[in-house]
Amino acid sequence: MSAPSSSNAFRIDVSEAEQLIATAMPTYGTQRVALATAANQILRQTIIAERDQPPFDRATMDGIAVASEALAKEVRQFSIAGIQAAGQAAATLPDTNHCLETMTGAVLPAGSDTIIPVERIRIDEGENKDKSSAQLEEGYQPEPGQFVHHQASDHRRDDTLIHPGVRIGAPEMAILTAAGNAEVDIAAWPSIAVISTGDELVDVGETMADFQIRSSNDRAIETAFVTHGCDTSTRSRLPDDPQELLEHIRQLHQDNDVLILSGGVSMGKYDYVPGILDELGVKLIFHKILQRPGLPMWFGISNDGKPVFALPGNPISTLVCLIRYVRPAIEQAMGLNPIEPETVQLAEAVSFNADLSWFLPVALDHGTDGVTRALPRPTNTSGDFIGLRGTDGFIELP
Repeated sequence: MSAPSSSNAFRIDVSEAEQLIATAMPTYGTQRVALATAANQILRQTIIAERDQPPFDRATMDGIAVASEALAKEVRQFSIAGIQAAGQAAATLPDTNHCLETMTGAVLPAGSDTIIPVERIRIDEGENKDKSSAQLEEGYQPEPGQFVHHQASDHRRDDTLIHPGVRIGAPEMAILTAAGNAEVDIAAWPSIAVISTGDELVDVGETMADFQIRSSNDRAIETAFVTHGCDTSTRSRLPDDPQELLEHIRQLHQDNDVLILSGGVSMGKYDYVPGILDELGVKLIFHKILQRPGLPMWFGISNDGKPVFALPGNPISTLVCLIRYVRPAIEQAMGLNPIEPETVQLAEAVSFNADLSWFLPVALDHGTDGVTRALPRPTNTSGDFIGLRGTDGFIELP
């Protein structure tokens, strides 16, 4: 892909940036893993029902199984013929004057079609336990066929249960298990190199001068991927030295599928990143988006098709660009279905200069009226990441 002309490579809007990234991204492969390791990953196969669900008529309440024919004859007392427990083969009702004590989840006994809940009966043991009986509660009129989950009423064998492109959460894990998938195809994460640049950055546990700060962006970026199931990311901190930046970025690019840089992309004398990426043959797709925070974001594709995201160094700018563009682009290149943005109502009026889109941190308030409102939580500056504490995300004001 050739770089766009300067007329459209600079100062594009949010939707243009999103589209240019999506068009330029490569696609990533698939790997087969044990089901136990598939949680939170992106499904890459169609899941087919192994058998009917439920696979048999099953009781949904503890109680007794009877034939509705007996209820039609106004039988109110039944001789107990035994117990039908979950995990046992179906027993048979001897006749309509008998019942079987039946547990929730058990196969419905042959000859029965109705469950009377245990709360609606009284068990009379009698002199001989072999002759115990169940008496229906006075005035209780059961509905024929009640409390029975019929075979194949959820789905039939060979029905499609899940399509590719979804993230495997708890419901999907239950479905995969029920479908008998001991192994499953998931999206393979690309290897991601996270690079923070700047002489001012010092990692935790290291001695820090008065004029330096802790390096937090690299850990925040890594965590944003780890929480989505990624285990293929690495972190690096590089100084504001052109030669060292060139050598290390070249090696990291060679060893990884995706580069995500933080810092060094603006217009200052020490913002070496765009020039170094150009020297490495990374073709510019765009530089600068009409938004705040995060205007200086840079995106390009190397000669071997590897995406490079260079994000502004201010922490909130980094996180906004990461969550708005970078992570969604990588996950959709892995096959994740696009997620439609939610629309919420602002809890109070805000005003801003409308020449730039504004990404405003918010806390969500789920009102008793059933309406979710976004409470604005503007930060002091784009470096005030402490101000994000207690927020739920950001809203995009065009």
